[in-house]
Amino acid sequence: MAAGLRELRRRRQSVMATKKITKAMELIASSRIIKAQQAAARALPYTRELNRAVSAVATYSQLDHPLTEPYDTVDRVAVLYITSDRGMNGAYSSNAIRAADRLIQRLRDEGKDPVRYVVGRKGVAHLSFRKLDLEDHWEGFSDSPKYSDAVAIADRLVDDFLKSSKHGGVDEIWVVYTRMESMISQVPRARRILPLEVVEGVHEVGESDIIPQYSFEPTPEKVLDALLPLYVRSRIWFYLQQCAASQLAAQQRAMKSATDNAEELIQTLTRQANQARQAEITQEISEIVGGAGALSEQA
Repeated sequence: MAAGLRELRRRRQSVMATKKITKAMELIASSRIIKAQQAAARALPYTRELNRAVSAVATYSQLDHPLTEPYDTVDRVAVLYITSDRGMNGAYSSNAIRAADRLIQRLRDEGKDPVRYVVGRKGVAHLSFRKLDLEDHWEGFSDSPKYSDAVAIADRLVDDFLKSSKHGGVDEIWVVYTRMESMISQVPRARRILPLEVVEGVHEVGESDIIPQYSFEPTPEKVLDALLPLYVRSRIWFYLQQCAASQLAAQQRAMKSATDNAEELIQTLTRQANQARQAEITQEISEIVGGAGALSEQA
């Protein structure tokens, strides 16, 4: 009985220590979510303005550019999916991986060959465990990305896009990221970023509409050469910021759930320890009474 009581108390102390850790991680994630959301909000206007600039050049220059014109036949498709470097964030990474797997299966059904690019150790571990091919990967910044990280990823993808698929290049680029809808809803999404489909600001021209006349200096080719890599970098940067905020929100929710479960387990172990202690006291009293009765009978 004493051994069982000691074991219950030891388990309760262990759970209390775990509760302190999960509570601290919950508070840390909660404090960082606001900063991550603000960073994502600051990145969005820049991306929108770049989109408008690219739309203006592509729409009014009548220029065929390799980053905006789709290939007649698409053979290899780059799929970049963004996961986390750490655990303890619920189903955040597994949801992104499942969304990427669905996209890859759809591309294969269309007769295309998907090529995997991964951000985050969880995605790398997933592919390594299943012995799947991995073209390139980036790690160590999933919860606090920098613009230089987005530049490295975007430049590699653009370089592969500009190469022929026969020489190891890709014909399309898709990104699977997690968009933060709210504190309790983070939804994985798949977006094609290259070739760029310019649709913003497009409308039917009426008789009273005046079509603006644009002149480009330097040439439209040079303008697009400068704008489109910046556009891809800004999109990757925005996706990384969205994923960072989603990861922190998922971590905060998972740690809160773990803290609540630990509190319930502590209460259960406390009740069991009290019952064990009461049983031990009752047994000791019974032994004392029994011993006193035996002595009185001998006397």
